[in-house]
Amino acid sequence: MKRQWKLFTVLAIGIVSLILDFGFGNPSLGNFPISEILIDIFGIFMALTLLKEMIETIEGGNWGVDILAIIAVVSTMIVGDYWAAWMILVMLTGGDSLEDYATSQADKELKSLLKNTPRVADKLVDGKVQQVKVDDLKIGDTVLIKPGSQVPVDGEIVKGSSSFDQSSLTGESVPVDKTIGDTLMSGSLNGDNAVEMKVTKLAKDSEYQTIVALVKTSEAQPAKFVKMADRYAVPFTIISLIIGIAAMLVSIYTNPGAGWQAHFMRFAQVMVVASPCPLLIAAPVAMVSGMSSMSKHHIIVKSGTTLEKLARVLTFAFDKTGTLTENQLVINEVVPTEGTDLTKEELQSLAASVEQQSSHIMATSLVKNTKDDLLKKADDIKEVTGKGVTGKVEGKEVKVGKLSFVAPNQEPLNINSTAIYISVDGKFVGYITFKDQIRPNTASTIARLRRQGVKQIMMLTGDHKNVADKIAKEAGISEAEVHADLLPAQKIAAIKDVKPDLRPVAMVGDGVNDAPSLMAADVGIAMGAKGATAASESADAVIMVNDLSKVNDAVAISKHTMRVAHIDIITAICVVILIELVAFTGIIPAIWGAIIQEVVDLITILLALLAKKKPTNPSETGLLPKD
Repeated sequence: MKRQWKLFTVLAIGIVSLILDFGFGNPSLGNFPISEILIDIFGIFMALTLLKEMIETIEGGNWGVDILAIIAVVSTMIVGDYWAAWMILVMLTGGDSLEDYATSQADKELKSLLKNTPRVADKLVDGKVQQVKVDDLKIGDTVLIKPGSQVPVDGEIVKGSSSFDQSSLTGESVPVDKTIGDTLMSGSLNGDNAVEMKVTKLAKDSEYQTIVALVKTSEAQPAKFVKMADRYAVPFTIISLIIGIAAMLVSIYTNPGAGWQAHFMRFAQVMVVASPCPLLIAAPVAMVSGMSSMSKHHIIVKSGTTLEKLARVLTFAFDKTGTLTENQLVINEVVPTEGTDLTKEELQSLAASVEQQSSHIMATSLVKNTKDDLLKKADDIKEVTGKGVTGKVEGKEVKVGKLSFVAPNQEPLNINSTAIYISVDGKFVGYITFKDQIRPNTASTIARLRRQGVKQIMMLTGDHKNVADKIAKEAGISEAEVHADLLPAQKIAAIKDVKPDLRPVAMVGDGVNDAPSLMAADVGIAMGAKGATAASESADAVIMVNDLSKVNDAVAISKHTMRVAHIDIITAICVVILIELVAFTGIIPAIWGAIIQEVVDLITILLALLAKKKPTNPSETGLLPKD
């Protein structure tokens, strides 16, 4: 942890000082005890650090509570109460360490950024395969793309044909058939056949690497949010300074014979109990508790700030493929042509029987969705990659695949869905359409989000408008909220165009193409059940199970955590101000003021731990009484 060393240093100084004071008779250098010198040196360092952070906060247009921490440290050092100064330093560095702990919880759960980026390629040189670094490929080189491997750079097929899964790049739910002359995008996955590709773009200019660059650009421009404790800073600071200055003035008026140090001590006594440690500790402890609750629900959150932003989200943007849908095809319609005597069941039976040995996604989906008693024995099966399959079923020659393969002379049909076409004995007899299957809990998740206070829900997808509209209708998303045919850069634009009164914006996605959008949104949530991807590495939160309703849980826990944190901070402020009024009278020595502060810290921590409790408020969970 980057600031934990400060806490360990303060504790070490305290131990050394304790030994010097009580073990060696409090040795001195000049007129100053060595213990005081050690604590004051680190106290000056911390004061300068806090001053720097305060200036940065003010330059950012905000006012933090750092000013009170600086005054508390400096004033106790001025009056020579170095043990009170040490107690304050323990509280300050402890708060920083808690905040770092909260931020670091998820990072250790995740893999290095974009580990799926293509790094090596199989380059063909004089007919032999040489494995080279992707960055070493040049335009015009020939690369072998093996079955199941990733396309390393953008290129054009020069030999062979296969189907390529581009869903993580474009959002298309169905693998795309590619043959000689077709372009390939880096990052897409090859199907079952090897192809040879000519490199058309260098690695740095290819599609996958362009998406990585977009992620880095979006990461360099993060949304700015104010620390929760800082929102209470101005009134708390003003009240505390007024009480402290008043205590000093009363001392001057009532005891004019006392020296300046005695008068200033009254100010210091108030400043010690006015130290903002409870404010600084309340939020981190609540965040750690909330993040722990998230983990129990299989949600990894990268920082406490994510909880604060997620609790206030007014717009949710969802990727379609693999997020709102299962990314698994199901049969939509079976349509025999007019004039054929085949029924829908018979047409499906013939097509599925021929497709039984094919590994194409539409073939496997067709067979999976066909009853076993409809699957007949098929002979003489021949598969033409990228076109279709032929075979004989019960003496009939059946062709299944693209229209140009099945019935070359047939007029193109106006079908707004993914489809396969069927001919029997050379006659076109019909087609079967497929649709991406919506998750069973998508509609309920969307409905719950609206009850949780989300004002707008958007669908952002690279898929076609007609396909997106069908899924949106089932999900409960209005047509006006659907944004289709989008490339990664256009998804970012759609997020940035959300009106200010509908922000913050959360984006939920799972593909590589979603990574820039997740970074551009105020909160990025990745469906990471399939492993660490560009999406999960770019996100602020990662859902580790394949359950969309976890988005509702994330919102509920965030709202509950922030409610607990706000109550905790307000309680701490009220208690501290009461103690300040007691310190105003001068009856609380600075060291005892610091000890009382530790008691307040303990109360603060115990209250903040309530964030670990399961949310039950319907306004937070979005659940109806019957749920």
